[in-house]
Amino acid sequence: MSPPPPPLGRPRRRGGRPDHTFDPALDDGELIDVRGQFTQGRWTRARSLLVATGADWDRRGHRVLTLAAVPSAAGWAGDWLLAEPGSPDAATLLALAAVARAQRPKARPGDEDRAREACLAAAALAPADPTPWLGLMSLERTHGTQEQAARYFEEIRARHPEHHQAHHLMTAGLAESRPESDPLHEVYDFAAWAAEQAPADSPLAVLPVVAHAERYRVLAAAGAVSGDPASSGHWTGRRARQVMKAAFDWWLEWEREDHPRHRADLNFLAHAKICEGRPAEAAALFHRIGPHATEAPWSYSGRDAHQEFLAARTYALGAP
Repeated sequence: MSPPPPPLGRPRRRGGRPDHTFDPALDDGELIDVRGQFTQGRWTRARSLLVATGADWDRRGHRVLTLAAVPSAAGWAGDWLLAEPGSPDAATLLALAAVARAQRPKARPGDEDRAREACLAAAALAPADPTPWLGLMSLERTHGTQEQAARYFEEIRARHPEHHQAHHLMTAGLAESRPESDPLHEVYDFAAWAAEQAPADSPLAVLPVVAHAERYRVLAAAGAVSGDPASSGHWTGRRARQVMKAAFDWWLEWEREDHPRHRADLNFLAHAKICEGRPAEAAALFHRIGPHATEAPWSYSGRDAHQEFLAARTYALGAP
């Protein structure tokens, strides 16, 4: 048995601002290139990218959300929609850009309502596309209720039953229902159900680990467990062992790396293995992650997420 890892990372900078910006594009090189041009107002490449993405709903959601996070996205998407009235792609990008604007700290009065209206308009133009409903679900996570978010989740599942981002959002929301420790919390039932319902090659097999990490986030924020994941006891109980063994065994047999958000799942798995005190198993995951760290779950201890990631990777690999 490996010794437990040392406390990871360091406190956040004063004011809560992180030292590092995580790239939501992950390893999508084509998206990164298009985003650079979109930032400068050249939206025709974004148009071509979304047309080529087609009905690959997980990839479409990933790409639209990443483009929508560009600060000027609403303006450029609005120009696109003026040039091509009735374009579902332009309307969807404009809607999710409106959601991103409504979620920023300096959002203006009315931004939330305008974002909802834009998402519903985009949904009407593209009835089969779950992406506008993903925007609505994301908006409810920050400005609404979990009950309404769950209704939007069902709209997404009706269009794409194994939608990756929607399941992660639903898991995060359910995990927040009670801040006290509860090994029978409903989020575990949801994650187990979703993993069982998904096809054998679906990354939703990792969702029980995500649920356990989300519960740690909630418990640590409430002071119910230690802010140091490795010493909190959260990752060494029976449930932790069960969910991590099942997910890691699945990953060892998983041959697909073409899912647009598989690096997010690998970050959750690596974090869990570090907290479990299994650096050798985590090392294999860090090799696959490469430079594509994600803020979640490394931020869940309340410390700087990038420093947490670097400290964990050094512990697992033995060198920076």
